[in-house]
Amino acid sequence: MKNTYKIIVLLLVTLFSSCTDVVDIDLDTAPPKLVVEAFINWEKGTTGNQQTIKLTTTGSFYTNTVPIVSGATITVTNSSSVVFNFTEIPNTGKYECNNFIPILNETYTLLVIVNGQTYTATETLKPVTPITTVTQDSNGGLSGNKIQLKANFQDPLATEDFYLFNYTYPNIIKPDFYATDDLFFNGNNFFSVLQETNNATDLEVGNVITITHFGVSKNHYNYLAKLLSISGNNGGSPFQSPPATVRGNVINQTNFDNYPLGFFNLSESDKETYTIQ
Repeated sequence: MKNTYKIIVLLLVTLFSSCTDVVDIDLDTAPPKLVVEAFINWEKGTTGNQQTIKLTTTGSFYTNTVPIVSGATITVTNSSSVVFNFTEIPNTGKYECNNFIPILNETYTLLVIVNGQTYTATETLKPVTPITTVTQDSNGGLSGNKIQLKANFQDPLATEDFYLFNYTYPNIIKPDFYATDDLFFNGNNFFSVLQETNNATDLEVGNVITITHFGVSKNHYNYLAKLLSISGNNGGSPFQSPPATVRGNVINQTNFDNYPLGFFNLSESDKETYTIQ
């Protein structure tokens, strides 16, 4: 009996110690793809002259740093052939323009030349209706004891509109974005909403919430809907899209099949801050 007991203990020790072993899995590394972060944002009440475009590449699964892309030529041109040059902050992969002229409903074309490849994209700068009021409900949610915020706005009747909403707040785990169209509220008062979820710990009195509404194009909305679904911002729905590569609107004119990731977008935005009462 004693020998049997010793054998059982030995097996248990072996089992639990083996759980701590590190297993390295060899993963195939695909050739790096260019990632274009070209989000032109004109915040209401500002000139919108300062804009930034960032270039990186995809990397290895085990890499902790994001490879930057230096030495590119980047321009954005409007429909009147006015060219805005984006110049790199040395060795950062960030390209800045300090004289950009944002015009609502104007069409702009992005040009990126790097490593012998030419990339282009065309988009329109979309307006956004202003946030009118922010309201708080301290008895929201299914349980009736969650803090809920609504940022109200008047959707225009004459146009088909698409929106991106962003809330930032204390103890956030990941960026809180979601996108919608005005199919069911065209021409009416509507709102974006922040309700406590697993994305943050409990909100408290005194917490400062930053709310931003962006106007986006239909193409960008469709891109965002897929991207947010894949990233899990749909709350883990059983209808969530499987992991996949989401192609943006930037086209490689040199080699069509070697497409980049990312999207060229131009938005007007409206921002409000609210302190939890």
